[in-house]
Amino acid sequence: MDYDAANSASAPGRRRSIAAPWHTLSILLIFGYFSFRDAQHAQTVVSAPAAASHGAVIRGYLISIAYEWGMAYWAWAGVHWKGGRLSDLTGGRWVSWRSLAMDVAIAIPFWGVWELTAWLMHLAVDRVATQTTPYHPPSGLVEIFLWILLSVSAGFCEELVFRGYLQQQFRAVTRSIAAAVILQGAIFGLVHAYQGWKQVMVIVPLGILYGALVAWRRNLRASIIAHAWSDIFEGWLRFL
Repeated sequence: MDYDAANSASAPGRRRSIAAPWHTLSILLIFGYFSFRDAQHAQTVVSAPAAASHGAVIRGYLISIAYEWGMAYWAWAGVHWKGGRLSDLTGGRWVSWRSLAMDVAIAIPFWGVWELTAWLMHLAVDRVATQTTPYHPPSGLVEIFLWILLSVSAGFCEELVFRGYLQQQFRAVTRSIAAAVILQGAIFGLVHAYQGWKQVMVIVPLGILYGALVAWRRNLRASIIAHAWSDIFEGWLRFL
């Protein structure tokens, strides 16, 4: 293997708890609060849609980037307080161009499976009479730059929190990697409730896919690449 054996041993998927129960509860409560608040706001937008100003879009991107990194820091803090390291969440870093190329080679076909799953799920829930939040793709250099920065931030931070942190914690509690993958995927979908419940039903299996990839690879590297790219593509490039 191209990464350090010690990192491999501490990779996502091991069975011991990596943070205190109260800390995991705090993460779930934070997600619950902001998801509920954003979902309430999204209902207002759906009922009275209006084009957001350029300044409001930029402000929203900046707040989202700060939120992503804030949650990632809080997840790392819980692990650090228990004597853990960042590698306990990520499963290790790239140590050679060969290891990077390997993860890219895995991320590309995985993204294809991800896109197919998303398409099939959209077909399955297309008849559901639930509105989704209107989406306006970024336009202009500043918005596009910030969207890419947000996508990269989400790719790293959400994988760290959901697959690196929560998946390990759920496995420690349930003693089942399958249950852990499903649970973190369900929460991953629910925190996107502001996009509408149709989107939640689509995102849950996508979160499970990410979890399955991490359980197989025992690190977050390929899932970070696939996640960041899928956000860039779905949020901007697809609209070109």
